[in-house]
Amino acid sequence: MFCLGGVEGGASSRGLLVPCGARPGGWSCAVHNTHASIKWAILLTRVSFSPGDITQKGYEKKRSKLLAPYIPQIQGLKVSDAWLFVCLGVDPSLLSSQAGLGPTGSKHNKTRAANTRDERFRSDLHTEAVHAALAKYKERKMPMPSKRRSVLVQSSVEACTPPDEGSLRRAGRMVSSTPYQNHPAPNVEHWFNRVIQGSSTSSSASSTSSHPGGRASAHATLTDFSLFSIPLSVHHLPGVPVSSRVSSKIQQLLNTLKRPKRPPLREFFVDDFEELVDVQQPDPNQPKAEGNQMSPLEGEPVGLISNWPPSLLTSLQRWGTTHSKSPCLTALDNAGKPVYTLTYGKLWTRSQKLAYTLLNKLSTRNEPLLLPGDRVALVFPNNDPVMFMVAFYGCLLAELVPVPIEVPLTRKDAGSQQIGFLLGSCGVTLALTTEACQKGLPKAQTGEVVTFKGWPRLLWFVTDGKHVVKPPKDWHPTIREASNEIAYIEYKSSKEGSTMGITVSYSAMLAHCQALSQACAYTQAETICNVLDFKRDAGLWHGVLTSVMNRMHVISIPYSLMKANPLSWIQKVHTYKARVAVVKSRDMHWSLLAQRDQRDINLSSLRMLIVADGANPWSISSCDAFLNVFQARGLRPEVICPCASSAEALTVAIRRPPESGVPPPGKAVLSMSGLSHGVIRVDTDEKLSVLTVQDVGQVMPGALVCVVHVEGIPYLCQTDEVGEICVSSRSTGITYYGLPGMTKNIFETIPITASGAPISDRPFTRTSLLGFIGPDKLVFIVGKMDGLMTVSGRRHNADDVVATALAVEPMKFVYRGRIAVFSVSVLHDERIVVVAEQRPDASEEDSFQWMSRVLQAIDSIHQVGVYCLALVPANTLPKAPLGGIHISETKQRFLEGALHPCNVLMCPHTCVTNLPKPRQKQPEAGPASMIVGNLVAGKRIAQACGRDVTQLEDNDQARKPAVSTPVRWSFLYMQDVLQWRAQATPDHSLFLVLNAKGTVSSTASCLQLHKRAERVAVALMEKGRLNTGDHVALVYPPGIDLIATFYGCLYAGCVPVTVRPPHPQNLATTLPTVKMIVEVSKSVCILTTQAIMKLLKSKEATAAVDVKSWPLVLETDDLPRKKSFQMYKPPTPEMLAYLDFSVSTTGILAGVKMSHAATSALCRSIKLQCELYPSRQIAICLDPYCGLGFALWCLCSVYSGHQSILVPPLELETNVSLWLSAVSQYKVRVTFCSYSVMEMCTKGLGSQTEALRLRSVNLSCVRTCMVVAEERPRITLTQSFSKIFKDLGLSPRAVSTTFGCRVNVAICLQVSFRLSSSGTSGPDPTTVYLDMRALRHDRVRLVERGSPHSLPLMESGKILPGVKVIIANTETKGPLGDSHLGEVWVSSPHNATGYYTVYGEEALHADHFNTKLSFGDTHTIWARTGYLGFLRRTELTDASGERHDALYVVGSLDETLELRGMRYHPIDIETSVIRSHKSIAECAVFTWTNLLVVVVELSGSEHEALDLVPLVTNVVLEEHYLIVGVVVVVDPGVIPINSRGEKQRMHLRDGFLADQLDPIYVAYNM
Repeated sequence: MFCLGGVEGGASSRGLLVPCGARPGGWSCAVHNTHASIKWAILLTRVSFSPGDITQKGYEKKRSKLLAPYIPQIQGLKVSDAWLFVCLGVDPSLLSSQAGLGPTGSKHNKTRAANTRDERFRSDLHTEAVHAALAKYKERKMPMPSKRRSVLVQSSVEACTPPDEGSLRRAGRMVSSTPYQNHPAPNVEHWFNRVIQGSSTSSSASSTSSHPGGRASAHATLTDFSLFSIPLSVHHLPGVPVSSRVSSKIQQLLNTLKRPKRPPLREFFVDDFEELVDVQQPDPNQPKAEGNQMSPLEGEPVGLISNWPPSLLTSLQRWGTTHSKSPCLTALDNAGKPVYTLTYGKLWTRSQKLAYTLLNKLSTRNEPLLLPGDRVALVFPNNDPVMFMVAFYGCLLAELVPVPIEVPLTRKDAGSQQIGFLLGSCGVTLALTTEACQKGLPKAQTGEVVTFKGWPRLLWFVTDGKHVVKPPKDWHPTIREASNEIAYIEYKSSKEGSTMGITVSYSAMLAHCQALSQACAYTQAETICNVLDFKRDAGLWHGVLTSVMNRMHVISIPYSLMKANPLSWIQKVHTYKARVAVVKSRDMHWSLLAQRDQRDINLSSLRMLIVADGANPWSISSCDAFLNVFQARGLRPEVICPCASSAEALTVAIRRPPESGVPPPGKAVLSMSGLSHGVIRVDTDEKLSVLTVQDVGQVMPGALVCVVHVEGIPYLCQTDEVGEICVSSRSTGITYYGLPGMTKNIFETIPITASGAPISDRPFTRTSLLGFIGPDKLVFIVGKMDGLMTVSGRRHNADDVVATALAVEPMKFVYRGRIAVFSVSVLHDERIVVVAEQRPDASEEDSFQWMSRVLQAIDSIHQVGVYCLALVPANTLPKAPLGGIHISETKQRFLEGALHPCNVLMCPHTCVTNLPKPRQKQPEAGPASMIVGNLVAGKRIAQACGRDVTQLEDNDQARKPAVSTPVRWSFLYMQDVLQWRAQATPDHSLFLVLNAKGTVSSTASCLQLHKRAERVAVALMEKGRLNTGDHVALVYPPGIDLIATFYGCLYAGCVPVTVRPPHPQNLATTLPTVKMIVEVSKSVCILTTQAIMKLLKSKEATAAVDVKSWPLVLETDDLPRKKSFQMYKPPTPEMLAYLDFSVSTTGILAGVKMSHAATSALCRSIKLQCELYPSRQIAICLDPYCGLGFALWCLCSVYSGHQSILVPPLELETNVSLWLSAVSQYKVRVTFCSYSVMEMCTKGLGSQTEALRLRSVNLSCVRTCMVVAEERPRITLTQSFSKIFKDLGLSPRAVSTTFGCRVNVAICLQVSFRLSSSGTSGPDPTTVYLDMRALRHDRVRLVERGSPHSLPLMESGKILPGVKVIIANTETKGPLGDSHLGEVWVSSPHNATGYYTVYGEEALHADHFNTKLSFGDTHTIWARTGYLGFLRRTELTDASGERHDALYVVGSLDETLELRGMRYHPIDIETSVIRSHKSIAECAVFTWTNLLVVVVELSGSEHEALDLVPLVTNVVLEEHYLIVGVVVVVDPGVIPINSRGEKQRMHLRDGFLADQLDPIYVAYNM
């Protein structure tokens, strides 16, 4: 099972199993394989360039780079020597430049900086194994991320947009977006071809799939923006070029994802509310432990030596008085020269001085500052061991508890805040330091040391000689025998980054020193060379404590000297003839890089080379390489003594020196697959995936050791099982300071046998070391709990993954071998994250190629996928005190989005195999079953209606018919109403239009409007020579002209079509939209202003459209007085009154027909709902071109006689407070706005409420503020708006929403309870909370507020009079029960009569506007809204005493995403994404070829762009159980919105696929 041939065996790691006794002298075996390696490099070169490689470079250039290390023409170097340095991670071609360098600091530093890699993980055989594993893979053609090379600086809105860059404007930014940049505007024929083909090719439910039996609606894919319209969008068939760069990368991604996952997902479905994450079933063939239960292992008894002192301080006193001249500690400077030697006499006297000063000379208010038992922080730099040693023993003599910590250099040092928490919990008030260190600490303006983040307020005391006083002769420190009182506290950082203080008692400190003295056979006056940090761990135990006990001489090598001269410790061993050296494998590796420069050294004096990190399995590589190099210089193989230790248990095991008569050292070649399952197996088949570990010697004297299960009850492991090492000894830590719960779990563990019996009555301490007991009672360590990553039930060690990553061409990409590996919890499992520092000279292509090869290597060696691989710039990862990577801080930055990587590769498709079970829809129940089911469940059919119009009293004068023409009220025409009002109340003001200054720019009374409309009608007849029924496009800015020309068209018998005018600074984008609507509506004439008419025929317009093809254009600025005019009387109210064109949220242009009857019925319902009459004033801040905004702006005032204060939303860009100021000034009780206006006020005025209050803006007059929308209510925005303007008197209950759509522009309209006392008002809008998981299955499940996965949903408003609503199944067209999700159908007198189409799509018309239920009430004619929602009967009652039926709109059916058999609403995913990082300003999602694409707007700096990729992927996985395929990071303002503030996702998708978004970064998740 084990290879027990001593350390002579050269096999250092995974790879080949070297037989026992094989000694590769001078690496001869490597020499024999050199030619094979060169062939192997050539093979790698060929593999790197498979056809279609997206990062392909010149073959010859790559070939020469790959073969460079193998070319044996290196100056003065043999082939074998060259191979050695290749194995050590050093490019031999660089050696010539290093020749002749002496041991001076700068040269050494320069050499190592160019060629170093992480010392712990270097292994030639492992590198060979990784390359062999990579050879099994064909080069994957993965799409490389797209990164913006240079930010495109956009001009202001006033600048002229180039003809090849159409622009959209939002948030003040010009955004290139129109796909028809270089194409003429499409003609009507092309538009209708697209309508027939269908509007969407994504996996979302298109109108074809969501409305069975009919084609997509008669619409053009087009986007309507907040200020103007834009040209037609393009889908992939007609518009996006096949060779599009984005499309080809997505195709590469799809090809990559076609590979089967491991393990493959099974096909299943659930038909329940609960979506259970797939639990990985254990592999029946996985290896299992087969050995017997282990027996606890006992170390040799502690020897009874007569002269061992009763306490450590007794030793100090003894040596300080009897051997005062004996050297205790020699400190070196950065050049390696001794600067001070502390003798035992000096240590004793200086410690006494400090103890006396601390106890007697520090006071506050005449009371001593410190009392025995108080904790004191020791803040000393790593290059001043003398002052630290004096301070440490001074505290012990004063019976104070020293807490050694690192020197905080800045307020934001990695982990510094956690150190502060430790100091605070320990009650530390005093910090000891040196004068030089105190001067270097950051200071406040007062000159005092700043209080670091998270730290308690400290008093800093300098321990240099002039600050301490000599104690009087009669003062002597109290020296007691070792007790269980706390001697010192050593800090430890946990895996999660929290810092804990481990208390060590006086008795444990003494017992540990005795155990170390016995195990290491220390003798008096020995010289020991200490390279480690003397403040903690082995550096403290050997170099400060045990050395004093045995009167040893310590040579302390500072970290700064090691950086300058890696050979310094070897030189000092040679100079001082040191008997013992305490190092880490890092120090051995560094010395290898510089050893050729030093020939006159001899290590024969060493009897023990203690490797403090011997518990790291990869230290064996450094040990073997070091032995091979330095054996010729006197180093004996048996001298190398690895040890294992932990902060809790102190030293656990150490290999004994050869004179101890212990068994020879051993090695184990273990299967990594077996280790991942927690069992020990010798690898026999697959030599690539093995781990070679060396023993860490025998158990410490007096200790009892066992191995227990890592998780759960601490059962003893079997002999062939890996578990956590536990120690019971007098020489371990005793508690975590202030953490009794954790202390009980770690320090008071009672291991039990399989039968449940405790193995001992002594408590055991968990060491956090993972290992097993091998033959000859040797302890083997295979990892640590801190580095343990349990993925899908299998254990992986972070250090092993680091070694594999470094073996993939590390010298080329990884800066100084700095790689961090950790796991993050995503979707109920751990996911592996690899973060590496990228060399400054590495190119994007090379780095991405390296990343993809790392993924393949880890997959092959460890059989586990990497979730995220990130490269950061050199020297940017947080550093630990001695130069390593601060893992927990790195992880924290990753999770907070503060890592700022320069390259990211996410692989969720490969790693995430526990997604919830995909849903398969079941056959729908038949009509009879549905009815019976609802009856059994006690649920009524989900149907509701507004008040009955026929029974309502209407006393308004407008009910009376026109004077000259008696006509029935129910078929009243709008032109008749205006004519009657002009005669009855000619001077009554109907409209006030405000400009940006808040002043009235124009007004219109009833008579003025009537006269202007007559003049327009005469112009149409005489100038235009139009016929009755001709369509007329009205292209006007918001104002009275638009209203007057609308009624002028009605007077003349023409059909008006309102069109948003083109933007003068953006004609290339907006003018084709105007042209499109004019053509689609078959308008024979355009009415407009003189300025816009010139614009339509300008030279600039010629570049965008064919100006010669415009129909007749008439300007109406200066019309002559009317001549005799006969108003047109429609023969029937069913005739067409006007056409309403608008853009849906899916980017679909749809024009609907409104008859005269529907128009008057619409105005009548709104009048009754809002109780509008001539003495009322309402304020409207809406666009007047479509939907309810048009009706409120142009129709309702004429019908009801109230005065409308019109605020064009465009003016708010100049004066954001205009709307609210107008509401306050005119004391308006009812006002209407859009979400975009509300958002503008919320963002623009959020911090200005006090200034508005000082300007006397008061909103207490507002009874109802209604948001006009065709979407789910934005509850977060409305709540924010209410909260912000509450200080101005706005009632929180005043803000409500409306709901309308294409088939009926006003279905719901909420009226506040305070509107009137006549009983017309309803209850306040209610909010319910839905389970989002159930919603994905088209189910409504109500949950409590704050429940997991809850979604707040606000009622969409009160149903208007005369409107009936029913919820129908989208597939069967049958009625659904109460609180069931389905499509909202509406029946109302003011329904639109159909889509306006040239070819008259009768099937489409019937399906959308003239449909019937398949069972139940099969006679009523309904219109399908295309929106999902549900009805719920509430406990509230309305004015009539009936229980209130609330309508909740969930979202547009056309927008939903069908993914994994479930229905997702984009807004839910977008809300989660926006919440994931503070720099995400906006988000939009869509699907493309079954990939979920997330587009985020970055409001921060561009270096934050790549931080968003993992966070977006994480949050969508966690909250929605979806894998993001592509993450696109763009500038603010890129996501298009329409005039109602709704996102145009389909247009965004077309812009992305046509590569027109100018993204900052595009990440393709693998």
